[in-house]
Amino acid sequence: MKQTRNVALDCAMVCLALGAVSMIAISPASGEGSSDSSPNIAPALKCVDLTGWKLPGSTAVVTKAQEVPEAAPGTVQPNPSAPATVSVALPPNCRADGVIDQRVGVDGKSYAIGFAVALPDRWNGRFLYQGGGGLNGSIRPPLGSQAAGEVPALARGFAVVSTDSGHQGAVFDASFLKDQEAALNFAHASVGKVTIAAKAIVAHYYGQRPKRSYFTGCSTGGREGMVASARHPEEFDGIVAGAPAMRTGNSNIGLAWANAAFSQIAPKDASGKREPAKTFSTAERKLVTDAILDACDAKDGIKDGMIFDGKACQFDPAVLTCHGAKTDSCLAPQQVDALKKAFAGPKNSRGTQVYPAFPWDSGVAAEGVSIPGILTTGARSPVGPPIWESINVDQLEDRVAASGMERLTNTAYWTNLTSFFGHGGKILFYHGSSDPWFSALDTVNYYERMAADSGGMEQVREKSSRVYLVPGMGHCSSGATLERFDLLSAVVNWVEEDKAPDSVVATGPAFPGRSRPLCAYPQHAQFKGQGDPESAASFECK
Repeated sequence: MKQTRNVALDCAMVCLALGAVSMIAISPASGEGSSDSSPNIAPALKCVDLTGWKLPGSTAVVTKAQEVPEAAPGTVQPNPSAPATVSVALPPNCRADGVIDQRVGVDGKSYAIGFAVALPDRWNGRFLYQGGGGLNGSIRPPLGSQAAGEVPALARGFAVVSTDSGHQGAVFDASFLKDQEAALNFAHASVGKVTIAAKAIVAHYYGQRPKRSYFTGCSTGGREGMVASARHPEEFDGIVAGAPAMRTGNSNIGLAWANAAFSQIAPKDASGKREPAKTFSTAERKLVTDAILDACDAKDGIKDGMIFDGKACQFDPAVLTCHGAKTDSCLAPQQVDALKKAFAGPKNSRGTQVYPAFPWDSGVAAEGVSIPGILTTGARSPVGPPIWESINVDQLEDRVAASGMERLTNTAYWTNLTSFFGHGGKILFYHGSSDPWFSALDTVNYYERMAADSGGMEQVREKSSRVYLVPGMGHCSSGATLERFDLLSAVVNWVEEDKAPDSVVATGPAFPGRSRPLCAYPQHAQFKGQGDPESAASFECK
């Protein structure tokens, strides 16, 4: 049966992003928090006095403001649906909840842009917008924990805002898209509206406006960070955008393409349906992972289960082909062909690459994590058909191109950031090389195009933007890797002290006692050949 349903809608709607969903990131790089030396500013008002405050000339109103006492380490979850907790104490603060543009939609449902601002009792003068995840739909605790090491922005003294982007619902509930204004708010409009309202609340509460403004987010939050840099270039000084869901129509074509490659040879269940997640057995997935590591792990100077020199990785699945009877130590020829096709990415009938290849990396078969590797799931998207027995790339590409929602949510093609960079703005990108939803190569492709259109790579890399690839990491976090790093300090230090982040230190529970530098692309971490192989100090960026 031919699958040709509307991936443009599926993916424009899907903006895959548990991004902000699973991340308490990470182990502090050296000097984490060192950028938080601003004076502690006390509120000019009592917290309760914010209740009912309205932003002049706007529909924004604070519906509730209440004092939040200090929270002990390990007692607060950045995402209430995930078990991870903040490992440091959170300061007493005033939480101001509010709404913007409250109304009844065409479907008879109530809509508003809901938001919450955490206002610490001792403020460092900085503001941070916390990006969302998936299709949003809920207000996550305003902490600013994404890519912030062990110390979230709130714990450092930032005022932090979080938002549902204009509707309420489950993380991938797309029903709100029937309402025009709710769809527009999700696509882009809520970023500007919330920024204006939240900064006004901060200024009203402390009696002064923020000295610096930042944005951090991953997946949908990463896309929102790109919206901030492209559509609101004067509002932010520093942005951290992880694994951005910047063109989900195309990325879902990439997943459909890989899924179809696997499905064509996958075993069938009792009802006769293909099971692409079983195209490769557990043993075969390990065989593939081990072969990738055998081919590429040592390229960075040391065999340690991590591939830092991804550009030098030239893995060919053909080395695993059985030359006789099928055994657990080799793959059938059709499995090898499916691997090659799936990872190469889709092309249309004109030979144009519709979505990039997926990198060969150590986490492509990750199991036991919130978002498993692409081989483990059979390249299943979190939305849309679970099985693609065949695929018409031209038709799917045409549907993406014809989707108004896809065009509005898409942030992959606006590459002129000269105004943002012109006032000193900095943007850091990061992406897991084993991301099973979005290829890290798509983020690299955007970075290169953006740099070319914003002053040239040399100038942009030197003064304004860097990108970091995290080997072994899946979507926004997780995997047998070093997924804990502090890019918040890195961007603050670059903005405020002109200290360009050539690298940041990463650690993670998968490798206790190990640290590595994440080097700014196109450089990678290379072992110096001497020193402690578990220490970042024994590596250099090359």
